[in-house]
Amino acid sequence: MANQNEIQNITLVDENGDETLYEILFTFHSDEYSKDYILLIPEGVEDDEEVDIQAYIFNPDENGEATEEDLIQIEDDKEWDMVEEVLNTFLDDDNNFE
Repeated sequence: MANQNEIQNITLVDENGDETLYEILFTFHSDEYSKDYILLIPEGVEDDEEVDIQAYIFNPDENGEATEEDLIQIEDDKEWDMVEEVLNTFLDDDNNFE
């Protein structure tokens, strides 16, 4: 993955064909599930704005990059719980540095 301070974007297309640009919030690997995950927020969101965070399993290429085709829906409830726990830890840590 590129420098953590460098914002990276990915475009997602919904079922209606509408494109939305997302910023990569962060990525992580789970040893428990042997998978990589990516969490996305809509581009241009203010820090205090409430948004839905998108989370996917992803298969990055050898450069650590991925496209929409590399994203897989998370369908297992226990896996979702683990992703939410990681997200909450990230958000708690982020709030502690403000």
